[in-house]
Amino acid sequence: MPDSNSYAGKRCLVTGGLGFIGSNLTRRLVALGAKVHVVDALIDGHGGNPFNLDGLTPSIQVTRADIGDALSMRPIVADQEIIFNLAGQVSHIDSMREPLKDLDINARAPLALLEVCREVNPDVTIVYTSTRQLYGRPEFLPVTEKHPLRPVDVNGVSNVAGEMFHLLYHDVYGIRAVSLRLTNTYGPRMLLSHNRQGFLAWFVRQALERGTISLYGDGSQKRDLNEVEDVIDALLRAAVTPACVGHAFNLGSHEVVTLQQIAETLQTLAPGLTVRHVPWPEEKKRIDIGDYYADFSKFTHITGWSPEVTLQRGLSRMLDFYQAHATHYFPPPPCRTGAKAFVAGDGCASGGSL
Repeated sequence: MPDSNSYAGKRCLVTGGLGFIGSNLTRRLVALGAKVHVVDALIDGHGGNPFNLDGLTPSIQVTRADIGDALSMRPIVADQEIIFNLAGQVSHIDSMREPLKDLDINARAPLALLEVCREVNPDVTIVYTSTRQLYGRPEFLPVTEKHPLRPVDVNGVSNVAGEMFHLLYHDVYGIRAVSLRLTNTYGPRMLLSHNRQGFLAWFVRQALERGTISLYGDGSQKRDLNEVEDVIDALLRAAVTPACVGHAFNLGSHEVVTLQQIAETLQTLAPGLTVRHVPWPEEKKRIDIGDYYADFSKFTHITGWSPEVTLQRGLSRMLDFYQAHATHYFPPPPCRTGAKAFVAGDGCASGGSL
């Protein structure tokens, strides 16, 4: 992990900094002594939440802006040393329902930001958070960076464009860009208010509500997951490791687990949670990728990064966080009164979703 000397006094911009990963990164950067500017468009339903930076606002600068708005971004970008570009739309279902909106957020906006960098700050280092969704349905496992890019949804295609723009601007204009292809990331400050941004957050909400997790099919799909603190460590390493510049890297985990095993782990942590198996909804079945887990040895070889947080420990920490702060992340269901009753749970929650 980079020490405080790597970031002390560094001017860092975090786009999407009021969201899940961005807010956790901002907190770590502040702890390392960086001078942090957060930009977030606060688009409804995308996870931006002012409470994510509760207690930090006196020590950081926060601007509500769209990274695709060059006029707003030029003065912000001009004096940055490192940009962590985390702004984006991550819902696969939403991308299929509103494909042009997804293209705008995940492809046009990053390109606009890169143009601003080229114009006013070509010496900046920029770390882009890409996704495993670029690969689509794996042809081989574990998936290496040499796997073909064949997304199964609009979100994946938009992210391919976003990543390629970053690497292109390195190759053509010399901007020090790095892309990390994230797998399923989880942890505190994750959006739990709806079920369109991946299965794990919704599983955790059901655990908090002592509700029911709905597993599609037999629940045997394999995944690797990273707790957010491990992802933050990877982002910090990528930004200060010169050999990373101009490349894309997988992240991943030593633990490969099925969705059934994830649900069972949550059951041990939240007694009263139930699990049921249901048929695949057609909308989701069409874009499911099957089993996925990554080979992340390329990134480990260059940076020394290795995930350290086990699934059991990570889920326990996540549940503890939401037990303490539930009302800031999702409202109590109509059948309950008050946060205390909500967290304790009475079995009236609806089923989950992948």
